[in-house]
Amino acid sequence: MNIRNFCIVAHIDHGKSTLADRMLQRTGAISEREMRDQLLDGMDLERERGITIKASAVTVNYKHGDEDYMLNFIDTPGHVDFNYEVSRALEACEGALLIVDATQGVEAQTVANAYLAIDANLEIIPVINKIDLPSARPEEVALEMEQVLGIPAEDCVFASAKTGEGIDELLTAICERLPGPEGDPEAKTQALVFDAVYDDYRGVIVYFRLKNGRLSLNDKILMMGTGRSFQATELGKFKPKMTRQKESMQAGEVGYLVGAIKTLDDVNIGDTITLDPHPAETALPGYREPQQMVFCDFYPAGDTQYEALRDEIEKLRVNDVAFTFTPQSSDALGFGFRCGFLGMLHMEIIQERLEREGGIQVVQTAPTVTYEILLSDNEIVQITNPADLPDMSHVKEIREPIVSVEIITPKDCIGDLMKLLENRRGIYKKQQFLSDTRQILDYELPLAEIIYDFYDKLKSITRGYGTMDYHLEGFRSDRLCKMDILVNGTQVDALSVIVHRDKAEMRGRSLLVRLKDKIDRHMFEIPLQAAIGGKIIARETIRAFRKNVTAKCYGGDVTRKRKLLEKQKEGKKRMKKVGSVDIPQEAFMAVLDPGD
Repeated sequence: MNIRNFCIVAHIDHGKSTLADRMLQRTGAISEREMRDQLLDGMDLERERGITIKASAVTVNYKHGDEDYMLNFIDTPGHVDFNYEVSRALEACEGALLIVDATQGVEAQTVANAYLAIDANLEIIPVINKIDLPSARPEEVALEMEQVLGIPAEDCVFASAKTGEGIDELLTAICERLPGPEGDPEAKTQALVFDAVYDDYRGVIVYFRLKNGRLSLNDKILMMGTGRSFQATELGKFKPKMTRQKESMQAGEVGYLVGAIKTLDDVNIGDTITLDPHPAETALPGYREPQQMVFCDFYPAGDTQYEALRDEIEKLRVNDVAFTFTPQSSDALGFGFRCGFLGMLHMEIIQERLEREGGIQVVQTAPTVTYEILLSDNEIVQITNPADLPDMSHVKEIREPIVSVEIITPKDCIGDLMKLLENRRGIYKKQQFLSDTRQILDYELPLAEIIYDFYDKLKSITRGYGTMDYHLEGFRSDRLCKMDILVNGTQVDALSVIVHRDKAEMRGRSLLVRLKDKIDRHMFEIPLQAAIGGKIIARETIRAFRKNVTAKCYGGDVTRKRKLLEKQKEGKKRMKKVGSVDIPQEAFMAVLDPGD
C-alpha cells in the first residue's frame, strides 16, 4: 500500500479543521451520522474559541486510480503561540498542505509556516480555500503566494472546505505530488515520539511515527532517551478515533502505543522508540528545545491543595512539552510553581485546562519575560521573576529579550500602527508592499512590550485585518530598573516589575491607580507606593471605611465629639499595624498594562 504523510498548516481561522472534516467525509473515514463540525478539535475549549490548540493525527484509506493509498495527516494549530506544535508535526511528515483564505490572502502565520515547511524539506501543496464566498479572489491570492513565498501560482489547488468543492482534486494532488516515506521496513526499529497523552486507566499513551523497521504487539520496546523498557500491550491508529490494530506496523506508518507506562517522566516528546532485544545504534534527531517567552506563577486557591495542583500540572506537561514549571514560594501566596509559556494565549489555555480538566483553582501572578543580568564579575545570569534581581550594586547591566516582529496590515493603517510601535520602543527595520492594499512592516521590539495587549491594539487599529508573527532575536541592554510595589508599607514581590527608567514614573502612577480600583477598601487606610531602590516615585491611598461615631452626640460641648474621633483614630492605627490586606487576582494582572 502507498503511504502519504502530510500535515495541514495555515494562519488561524483559514479553514484547516473544516478542510480536514471534508477529507474525512470524502475518504469514508466517518459516516454522516458521526459527522460534526471541527471533528478533530476534541477539547471543549477548542470548540468554544474556534481555534485548534493540539495537533491531531488521523489515518484514512483512499483509492486513487487502481491503487490504494494510506493517508496519515495531522491538523495543526494556526496561532503564533502554538508554532512549536506545528514544527513538531512537520518532523513526522514528508509533505504539507499550506491553506490560505481566498478572502484574506497571505497572512503573517502563512509566511511563518511556509518557511518552517521549507526548512524541514517538505513538499508543499498550496491550497486556496473559501472560494465559495462572494468576496473571494483566488487568482489574486495565488499571485500573492508566488510573490511572497515563491510558490508557483499554477500549483495552487482551489477548494471550498465548506461546500466540498475541489476536495477530489486535492486528494489527487496529495497522491500524485507528495513523496512516499523513505524508511526501510527491514532496518532496525526507530520510531519518533511526536506527542503523548495521559489516561487514568491506561497510563501514558504515546503517539509515534515509525521511521524504520517494524513494531508488533507484545514487542519489548526501549525508550532510547530515558533508557526505560516496556511491553507494547496495544498498538493502534487514529481513524479518527483510537482503533486497535491486531497486526504489526511498519516503516512510514503513524499510530499510538500503550505499554503500561505509569510515570510521566518515562516519556519525552522527541524521543526514539526501538526494540529492546535489537536496539538501533543511534536515536533520531528529535526536536529542538522550545523557547519559553512568558513566565508567571500559579498558586493554589480556594479548596485546591499544592499536591493536587502539582499532579495536574505534571499531566499537562506530558501533553505539552512547551510548558515548563519549577517549584516557587511567596510570602504572600505560599507554595506554588513558576511556569513558562510560549505566549499569552498559551498561558490562558493552560490555566483554563487546569481549571476545567483538573478541577483546580489557581491564583496567577502577572506574567513576565526572561531577563539577562550582567554582574560586576562579568558573570551572566538569567531571571524570570523581577523579585530575583540581584542587588543593583552588583549589576552592570540588565538585558531584555528583543523580538523581530513581522506585521501584515492594510496600508491606510500604517501611520497609527507606526505610532503604536514607537510608543512600545520599537525600531523600524523595513517595509514591503504585498499588494495594492496591504503592506508588510518589520520592526524590532522588546518582548515585554508586546506580551499583554499589543495584539488587541493591533487588531483594533487595523479593524481586525492586521496579523503578526514574531521570533526571538536575542538580548539587548537598555536603561532598565526594578520597580517595587508596597502595599500598606509591605513590599509585594509578585507585583514587582522591571521597567524602562524613562517610563518608570508614568508606569508607577498608572499602576497604582489601577491597583486602587482593584483592592477593596478595608477598615483602615491603605497606602500604595511605587519605589525604585529606596526612592518613592508614586503614591495612592485607599481610604478606610469610617463609622460615624459622633452620631449619638446631639448636644453638649464639642470636646465630647473630638474625644470620640480621637478614640476612633487610635483604633484605626492599631488596626493598621495588625491588619492584613487581601489582594485579589485582578490586582496581579493590573501590573501588565503599559499605560499607552
